[in-house]
Amino acid sequence: MKNLKKKITKIFKEFTVDEENLIPILQKIQAEIGYISKQGVEEIANFLRITEGQVYGVASFYSQFRFTAPGRHSIKVCLGTACHVRGSQNILEEFKRWLLIEPGETTEDKMFSLETVNCVGACALGPIVIFDNEYHGHMRIKSVDELIQKYRTEYETEREVDK
Repeated sequence: MKNLKKKITKIFKEFTVDEENLIPILQKIQAEIGYISKQGVEEIANFLRITEGQVYGVASFYSQFRFTAPGRHSIKVCLGTACHVRGSQNILEEFKRWLLIEPGETTEDKMFSLETVNCVGACALGPIVIFDNEYHGHMRIKSVDELIQKYRTEYETEREVDK
């Protein structure tokens, strides 16, 4: 908690106390910490002299901000028109079934975060999933399990090497 407060205080040094800086501050905190924590909301409200409700109101309006810590691996399922027509909703449902989370959430073991995006600009490859910035085009339902197992296996291997 102290370390988080230090990071946030350092970020505030880049900004003046002006409500117009709310979105840039939220963006900077998310970029540095990975999400907007309850403590972050409190600190921002105190710094800008606004209510926590105002901070939540703005942050929750924009889908770019998240209120939970991200997982070790980020999974983004494109739901743009081309991907949707090719079955991306089914791909999303399969990720939800395997990971037991909804979009915007992180698995209990902090391994995976699941998100949806409107379009990634790779329509010819749809349906597409972005796994840790690696594009996986022409996704199929059976590929969901394969991807999850691949990343879990890599993690287990890393842990064994670190011992």
